[in-house]
Amino acid sequence: MGGGHARATSDFLQLDPREAPRGGLGDWLARRIREAIADGRLTTGSRLPATRTLAAELGVSRGVVTEAYRRLTEDGHVAGRGRGGTVVVAVPPPPPRPAAARHGSSPAASAAPASRPDLFTAPPDLGVFDTLRAAPAHVDLTPGLPDLAAFPRAAWLRAERAVLAGLTPSDFGYGDPRGTPALRAAVTRWLSLNRGIVADPDDVMIVNGTAQALRLLVDVLRAEGVTDVAVEEPGSLGVRQHLRPLGTPPVPVDAHGVRVDALRATGARAVLLTPAHQFPTGVVLGGGRRRELMDWARDGGLVIEDDYDAEHRYDRPAVPALRAQLPEHVCYAGSVSKLLAPALRLGWLLAPPAYRAALVDAKRLIDLGNAALPQLVLAHLMASGDLERHLRLIRRHHRRRRDAMIGAIRTYLPGAVVHGAAAGLHLMITLDEQTYAGSDADLAAAALAHGVKVHPLSWHTQLPHRPGLVLGYAAGSPTQIVEGVKVIGGLV
Repeated sequence: MGGGHARATSDFLQLDPREAPRGGLGDWLARRIREAIADGRLTTGSRLPATRTLAAELGVSRGVVTEAYRRLTEDGHVAGRGRGGTVVVAVPPPPPRPAAARHGSSPAASAAPASRPDLFTAPPDLGVFDTLRAAPAHVDLTPGLPDLAAFPRAAWLRAERAVLAGLTPSDFGYGDPRGTPALRAAVTRWLSLNRGIVADPDDVMIVNGTAQALRLLVDVLRAEGVTDVAVEEPGSLGVRQHLRPLGTPPVPVDAHGVRVDALRATGARAVLLTPAHQFPTGVVLGGGRRRELMDWARDGGLVIEDDYDAEHRYDRPAVPALRAQLPEHVCYAGSVSKLLAPALRLGWLLAPPAYRAALVDAKRLIDLGNAALPQLVLAHLMASGDLERHLRLIRRHHRRRRDAMIGAIRTYLPGAVVHGAAAGLHLMITLDEQTYAGSDADLAAAALAHGVKVHPLSWHTQLPHRPGLVLGYAAGSPTQIVEGVKVIGGLV
């Protein structure tokens, strides 16, 4: 039976469809499963009963269960795993706490001390991101993570089996510190198709993510007498940390990208840029600025291009990499951290010929090269088309979540200005004095006290700036995103 009340009950969650309102079985079932996820009875990774099985136990049509599962999938709470069934992939947040103002105190003052020891009250140190990741919260809106629940496990396992079946005993020995030939060739094809970069496999060095690429460059540039690498303002705190112990003079970014006149004024011989999707503003480096930058580079400057999330775009065409236009003056760094998962620690560095030998020597001394097996599996994913298919899938996921965040900001933060929403995995909001008169660090602390993680914009600035937040939307469900923005809106 589908529309009327059933008489059967199920051992699964002790469901009794007689509790459902007439004509509302699908809504009732989806709500009961959401409640079980929220209160911990169904944890991440839990498998739901097959639709046919649960329908039989409840005495309802299979369509009722299928519809409930569909709604849970759209919310981001569960995901279909083929033969693995339907599993829980995200836990929704509980309702936000009552606004602090109801208790007679300001939101910033209500932040529990345990939630903000030195995290937001002191200048961020090298461990600040680790501390924030470890902090308990119901909603994580920190930037930098893709949809980890969508990691292509089945494709990865198929690729891993195929790779292992073809390995010889000698393949398990020490290899080339630049990386396996298979992955270096696959990366050149990937960059040619997706970023317009024409390169040879010998131009590519495989690294442990962009973080290691930057540290290798720091060592090589210091040995050449470089003392400063200019950085964008605002610009990534993490990048500045990786560039230590070099100086990082700030260069302002406006609506057209980095100001090359200000770059010249710093006297720096190198600059680190995120030209395809500037972090955190989302600005694209315009054509006029690119020409100015090329002139600066031809005068002896070096550009370090951090192409951290260029594949993720929604409302604008692809932007060619700087490396494609100026290969002799650009060190290009990319990775799969925003495409697959940061845990893989797989990236690539393409440097001008003058720097390659020193970079390979530095890589050899650090770790003798990345682990070969993950490199070969990634090369297989690239060659088979599985990585391209995965990119198309997560673009759809990320677009829906971005749209949910923008809609929530319009509803709960109408005074906020949204920046950089056309691409990437995050957006930035700024707040004027009429909307919010406090510091963004206090706002981030109050949000964490209410169970929501965000980055204050001030973490990513070296100069005074309007208060704001950097919000990631790719890793959470639309429900979580809306709840998190609602909490922030209540605090503002």
